[in-house]
Amino acid sequence: QWGVFFAHQLPEPVLMGLFSALMVLVAWRMLQREKREAGPSDHGAASWGQKNCMLDQHTGRLAWTAKCSATLAALGAVTGAVSGLLGVGGGFLIVPAFKQLTDVQMRGIVATSLMVISLLSLIGVAGAFHAGVRIEPIGWVFIGASIVGMLAGRRLCSVIPARTLQVGFASLCVLVAIGMVVKAAI
Repeated sequence: QWGVFFAHQLPEPVLMGLFSALMVLVAWRMLQREKREAGPSDHGAASWGQKNCMLDQHTGRLAWTAKCSATLAALGAVTGAVSGLLGVGGGFLIVPAFKQLTDVQMRGIVATSLMVISLLSLIGVAGAFHAGVRIEPIGWVFIGASIVGMLAGRRLCSVIPARTLQVGFASLCVLVAIGMVVKAAI
């Protein structure tokens, strides 16, 4: 709610600049990880106590300590504020933060991120339909193309090495950020 409030208070070029800065930060973090890690790690290699939220070794679920609860609450608040302000949050913030703060497997992190995105999207779509918004024909074309793109991407990700995908996504983030800064400056 606070993020949406501030988004309405700030001029569009400032919002575009903030979004661009966030994209560059994400790209930089991805490339830093690329340098440090030999390959994609499916499971955090941290030993017990190194991360704020650790999996219980007996149950395989998060051990809900005060530190873990506070960490995830703060992550939710920051993600919600940035999502309201800039319209991003799931993949841009949750995935890197979970990787940094927990020892949850990458599959679990991605599943959590996708579930959050799905729930927020469902709430947004339901709210829009309730308010009387209708999808125009071009919108259905976009939805169809998105589904085809997701299916094609799913097939390609098993063929393209993870490092190539990571560096490619980071490079795309930087290019989009540069384009947005140029557009905001004009």
